[in-house]
Amino acid sequence: MSISTSQALLYSALMGLAIFFCRAAPFLFFRGNGGGKAREAFLGFVEKVVPPAAMTVLAFNSLAGPVKEDIKLATPVFAAAALGAALHLWKRNPLLSIFGATAVYMLLIKLLPLT
Repeated sequence: MSISTSQALLYSALMGLAIFFCRAAPFLFFRGNGGGKAREAFLGFVEKVVPPAAMTVLAFNSLAGPVKEDIKLATPVFAAAALGAALHLWKRNPLLSIFGATAVYMLLIKLLPLT
């Protein structure tokens, strides 16, 4: 399916507005001096809970996609995810985990006969 230039521009503008709103929302919602301890408690909760929740959703989404399409396509994805998790548990370095898992995934999709 292809989209026209005007549709692409519209989608890009809408995404730009959504990203702008997401970046501006904390400043809009938490401006001023009111709130005190309740605001600090809420922000502490959000700071603690949101990053792991977002990463969990992204991880499950990236693992579920290939399984739905074709189980043979899932082999490199699961191998790379396992390596990324192992690297992270070993070194606690997100950059190493991301680059290591990406490199293994790219190698496996080139080397394995998946079709």
